[in-house]
Amino acid sequence: MSDPSEREETAQPQAARSPAGQEEAPGTAQDASSGTAPDTAELQAQVAYLEDRWKRALADLDNLRKRVSRDADRVRQEERARAAGVWLPVLDNLERALEHAETEPAPIVEGLRVIRDQALEVLARLGYPRRDDTGKAFDPARHEAVAVLAQEGAPDGTILRVIRPAYGDGEQQLRPAQVVVSKAE
Repeated sequence: MSDPSEREETAQPQAARSPAGQEEAPGTAQDASSGTAPDTAELQAQVAYLEDRWKRALADLDNLRKRVSRDADRVRQEERARAAGVWLPVLDNLERALEHAETEPAPIVEGLRVIRDQALEVLARLGYPRRDDTGKAFDPARHEAVAVLAQEGAPDGTILRVIRPAYGDGEQQLRPAQVVVSKAE
């Protein structure tokens, strides 16, 4: 039977615990009784230990990056499917309207208005309501001026007409409104 002290010398260095309970690399503590610095073998063991920890940390980081990328792709696909799903009834109604396109035009036009209202409601539920900016002050962050007209009685910079409406607001704006703006005479 061998002496336990001999087994400790031949065993791989284990991580030491600092007084605060934190793990330290092997061979970092000085021999308290002799006050001597660790020898070359202990330093090599410490380097090997730290290199192993470094490689494991890099592998963990790489795995985390891959997992986050997979999760982001999955969430993106789910959101796209959800958004497409809310548009399906609009598409169904358009197809029904086209089936009846050969009949009298008045009911077709009314049906198309209903479908447009349904599409506007879908956009509003997705967080992009339609804005009507007629009569409001021109704001270059929210509007795109396509024409400027002199109009009597309208203050300078007032939106006279919306050519193409905007959807959403602030940071959630899908597109700015194209507008005709008044100009002082």
